Amino acid sequence: MTSGPPVRPAPASSGSGPATGVPGRIVISVDAMGGDRGPSAVVGGIADSARKNPDIGFILHGPRSELGPLVDKRKLGDRCEIRDVSGIVQMGDKPSHVVRHGRDTSMWSTIEAVRNGEAAVAVSCGNTGALMALSMMRLRKLEGVNRPAIACLWPSRNPQGFNVVLDVGADIRADQDDLRQYALMGAAYARSGLGLDTPRVGLLNVGTEEHKGRAELKLAHEMIGQAATTGRYDFVGFVEGGDIPSDRADVIVTDGFTGNVALKTGEGTASLIRDLLGEAFRFSPLSRMAALLALTSLKRLQKRIDPRRVNGGVFLGLNGTVVKSHGSADATGVSAAIKLAFRLAQTGFNEKLAERVATVGLPSAGAAADEKGEAAS
Repeated sequence: MTSGPPVRPAPASSGSGPATGVPGRIVISVDAMGGDRGPSAVVGGIADSARKNPDIGFILHGPRSELGPLVDKRKLGDRCEIRDVSGIVQMGDKPSHVVRHGRDTSMWSTIEAVRNGEAAVAVSCGNTGALMALSMMRLRKLEGVNRPAIACLWPSRNPQGFNVVLDVGADIRADQDDLRQYALMGAAYARSGLGLDTPRVGLLNVGTEEHKGRAELKLAHEMIGQAATTGRYDFVGFVEGGDIPSDRADVIVTDGFTGNVALKTGEGTASLIRDLLGEAFRFSPLSRMAALLALTSLKRLQKRIDPRRVNGGVFLGLNGTVVKSHGSADATGVSAAIKLAFRLAQTGFNEKLAERVATVGLPSAGAAADEKGEAAS
């Protein structure tokens, strides 16, 4: 799974099915199987997206016998092409096993449609490890990228309403070079996904003081700062966990272990707040009356903290765009992931990211140390 020659996707309209045959239509490749709620939730999300946006077409991967009736019921025949694939990647399957034996699965077929240029973006609710392993094998990494990352949108106090956080689970390890690349890729994502010309980047640490943290974090701090001008972002230095939803930075950079723990903690906290509010407003007749009076404000709050509406982690650093939907996503969550996929395809995000990675030729930590040694001598 080492980097090789770039795989350049052909235009998304190059296919011949109903989804791909309309000029100007952006085609999304969707894995219908593997999610906790089954293909009905996936097709429901596709239907919501199709109703809202006539410029999206779909290639849907899974058993035709199961998907055909769902697609017909939603009257999606002219927007959705079914790829008949019998195999399913289960949540408990090992990524190495899927890579070796998963050719007949819906997940493999979903990635393959992007690799062949039939679709602009792949979306899956399935096994994260398997999806990343297949994406790396079939799409390959961008030249110059060591470790791909998963970026997610996090509700925040910023005017755009969200911050970009990465990595949130692609790889638990990350050295200073990886963190520098995450900063570069996260800033590119913020420009395309959030419309920010010069995103502010922060590096997650146990404190904001420059002397705190592990050695690789201190090196990453220096390297991310040096790359700011070429990478077209402002580096605000170290940030703490409380800054993830704040307005101090637009992009939060960390390793996959820390990012995934933070993401799951945030989702759990949002769910707890929602449940506690419900209990509080159901406590007595007076509190139920207060809930009716505050109904509009409560609905607005629920929408802001609803993780379904920001569903979709983007795999960054590959020769193709892949969006990982939450495994438990319902139709609303799937529709949100498809909306994100469409926006990234519409802005030509992956091509811009590849250009940015190629143009930022920064020395590694070892090379930087050598240069300092030469300068001192």
